[in-house]
Amino acid sequence: MKKINLKYASLIVLVIIVACESKKKDFFTSGFRTMEVSDSTALIWTRLYGQAAPNLVVHQKTDEHPSYPIDFDEEMALDSMDGGVPGVEGAVRLILTDGLESMESPWVKVTKENDFTASHLFSALKPDTQYEVTIESKASGNKVSGNFRTAPTKTVEKPIHFTTSTCQYFWSYDDSLRGFKVYDAMNSMNPDFFVQTGDYVYYDRKGPVAKDIPTARHKWHAMDSWSSLVDFHLKVPMYMIKDDHDLLRDDISDKNRTYGKLSWNDGLKIWKENVPLRGEPYRTFRWGKDLQIWLVEGREFRSENKMEDGPDKTILGSEQKSWLEQTLKESDATFKILFSATPIIGPDRENKKDNHANKGFQTEGDWMRGMLSQIDNVYIINGDRHWQYHSVDSVTQVNEFGSGPVSDSHSQGWDQEDMRPQHRFLRVNGGFLGVKITRESSQPEIKFIHYDVDGNEVYSAKFQAEM
Repeated sequence: MKKINLKYASLIVLVIIVACESKKKDFFTSGFRTMEVSDSTALIWTRLYGQAAPNLVVHQKTDEHPSYPIDFDEEMALDSMDGGVPGVEGAVRLILTDGLESMESPWVKVTKENDFTASHLFSALKPDTQYEVTIESKASGNKVSGNFRTAPTKTVEKPIHFTTSTCQYFWSYDDSLRGFKVYDAMNSMNPDFFVQTGDYVYYDRKGPVAKDIPTARHKWHAMDSWSSLVDFHLKVPMYMIKDDHDLLRDDISDKNRTYGKLSWNDGLKIWKENVPLRGEPYRTFRWGKDLQIWLVEGREFRSENKMEDGPDKTILGSEQKSWLEQTLKESDATFKILFSATPIIGPDRENKKDNHANKGFQTEGDWMRGMLSQIDNVYIINGDRHWQYHSVDSVTQVNEFGSGPVSDSHSQGWDQEDMRPQHRFLRVNGGFLGVKITRESSQPEIKFIHYDVDGNEVYSAKFQAEM
């Protein structure tokens, strides 16, 4: 029997390994998201996948329940599910250029531990400047490109246009090839930025129900890989707020509760994999002389919903409340917009007990509305509610706008004929909200526009700044 030279055998094995590695494929299936943009910073997020496209959506939806798949097997392998797409390890590099200068991140490892995600915070950016983004894979050389524009500085008078939406469940899609019509409609408007006000995914809705970490992560993979979302995020920077369905389950407030095998800390880890904020989850951003936005955190610091109402019961927590009041009072922006994952004005259904619009948190809700009424030109935009509305608080006259869910089939929870005294507009259907800030003859104006899922205007309200 002929002996094999171990030296050459090892070399052959090494060649085989190298050859296999050279054929390794990875893809930027969900593109990337530019997040937390200011006049000098931007956070870029991406994920590496092992497929160029997600699995096809093969299950049909019922006419009676158009948001639910028919005969969906909750036990099937995640990589085989509709919208499924496996991740892959590797390394990525992120590059920004404004046409004159470039900056790049080091190679960022992409590992299974962090669900194959990577992010990098760029600083020292130029204000009101267009940046081209390129992200490349070290293993395959694959690239994905897009762009964004930084915010203008606080002294610059410039028109601002942004859009916002809430409540999107994978199976409530209204375009079987691209996902959600609202993203293509918003994309055609070229907004300066976008705010997603919570319930980006739904762990507690079937197709599959997410009661463990792998299944919860699948929800993000499937959502992020819809073509309409990919195309939108490649050119529009965004801000995100989490709500109950992004964290664990409906109306969650007890940090010791689990959802199957999924714990509060698991949900928080998965959120941070997808929204890797630096610093506190509540934050504020300035967009020129005429706009400042606040994004508040409504889950991490709250008291339990079942606690008896009183001065100690809170959604925001004492530190966030102090921060919010102080920064609002200190701001010299013409218009100030508070983004909340849940309503502050409402009205809301009597059986809901987890927001400022109902009796469960009335003490803090009264404080919020009273405090906001003392601030000039402040408005609220909220998520969570599955209908579009504009309401005015009868006591403080504070205005609140609900964008409604991203698809018609996801609208529910309110009767179209149930117009309350607070309502200035009510539409129980899907769509999104746009906000435009301009100056007419040096007079700052803000306009809130409700759109249907196709981008048709269904309502608008315009206000001139009180100077």
